[in-house]
Amino acid sequence: MTIRSAVPDRDAAACAAIYAPHVTDGLATFEEVAPDAAEMAARITRVQATHPWLVLEDDGRVTGFAYASPHHPRAGYRWAADVAVYVDAGHHRRGVGRRLYQELLARLRRQGFRRVCAIIVLPNPGSIGLHEALGFSRVGVFERVGWKHGAWRDVGWWQLDLGGPDGPPPEPGPPAP
Repeated sequence: MTIRSAVPDRDAAACAAIYAPHVTDGLATFEEVAPDAAEMAARITRVQATHPWLVLEDDGRVTGFAYASPHHPRAGYRWAADVAVYVDAGHHRRGVGRRLYQELLARLRRQGFRRVCAIIVLPNPGSIGLHEALGFSRVGVFERVGWKHGAWRDVGWWQLDLGGPDGPPPEPGPPAP
């Protein structure tokens, strides 16, 4: 298995295919229309201007992706990032998500990010287990905040401290290629 930075034209279709079932059938996202490859390529390009977007290849096939994005647009939040990981249904419980997150978190640390946040639509014991195994802790739940598949859904927030100095932090650097 190889983890690398996503290449928009090369990886967008695979990322879109992995993500689509989460939109149409799952609860991992509140999107209602699955993005096509062109939209996914635009998202990858936009994210990679400031944050990593990674893919994991197994025998030349993309089986998962993970990315970080700005936590909030206000300047004081620039050391925090939101993170997400999506894995092809045929590759769940094989360590793909863990490997992607480990690399993503390492890259974010090198960039100078201090805190990462994950949003998990509840219930989702698999995602909670992955995040907590990586050191994330639950910080709160927004109850009945999103509507999906005919019901109101709770959304939990998890966070992980990436470390760093207690004083004024240096500016986050650019993502590694």
